[in-house]
Amino acid sequence: MKKIADLHTHSTASDGQYTPAQLIRLAKDRGIEVLALTDHDTLDGLEEAVRTGRELGIQVLRGVELGAKEYRSLHILGYGFSPDAPALQKLCAWMKEGRDQRKYRIIDFLREKGLELTLEEVEEIAGGDIIARPHFAQAMVRRGYAADNREAFDRYLDTSEYAKIERQKPDARTCVETIRSAGGKVSLAHPYQIKLPDEELEKLVQALAGYGLDAIECYYPRHTPEQQAFYLHLADKYHLYITGGSDFHGERVKPDIALAELSLELDWLTGEQ
Repeated sequence: MKKIADLHTHSTASDGQYTPAQLIRLAKDRGIEVLALTDHDTLDGLEEAVRTGRELGIQVLRGVELGAKEYRSLHILGYGFSPDAPALQKLCAWMKEGRDQRKYRIIDFLREKGLELTLEEVEEIAGGDIIARPHFAQAMVRRGYAADNREAFDRYLDTSEYAKIERQKPDARTCVETIRSAGGKVSLAHPYQIKLPDEELEKLVQALAGYGLDAIECYYPRHTPEQQAFYLHLADKYHLYITGGSDFHGERVKPDIALAELSLELDWLTGEQ
């Protein structure tokens, strides 16, 4: 049975604009039936989201988005894992430590570029434990160093020079196996962002499938029709399920991205038969 779903969203637990509860209320207003909260490298907002979902009659899947070290934008989505997931909690804590160390390097990097930002103003924007690149981007916009978040990323936070100060990450196999050990399902997030030629991307998908990958995020707002068709082909070829999501962060972070209302077959994920 297909359901209206968005399986890729973010809250203030990482770099989103809305609290987990606010996010679920927005989803309710959009008519979404199943929503996955997939904050970056943290499980901190999940119980609030699940609790609010029960109150509002929306099925909320516990989710996470983990960054893997093989490629800068190789992200692994986890879904439906146990709330008691010690190995996953430990991995997220290690990744958070890397983020905490990185924030000082980012401040120094931007100051070398002539951008006089303070950690205090970035932390005030973040409003939580995780300090991520979108928070620095918002601080740059607030100070007038960039017109919008996209310009902040293009000029400073998504460059080859910036890549030299990136944080510690696990490899993709560790991401996949840790999620699965917690009873979860695993999907490859926004394949286009990895920026690999089709042949190399297929090799990556084949390797990930060997580790236990369950699905590919084929439906994503920035995929072209040609990209989407290729990802659907890969899902069919390697016997993977199909997921999709908006990557919603809120209009202040990603002004052009709204919550998605995708019709997806989710029996394999929700446990319904």
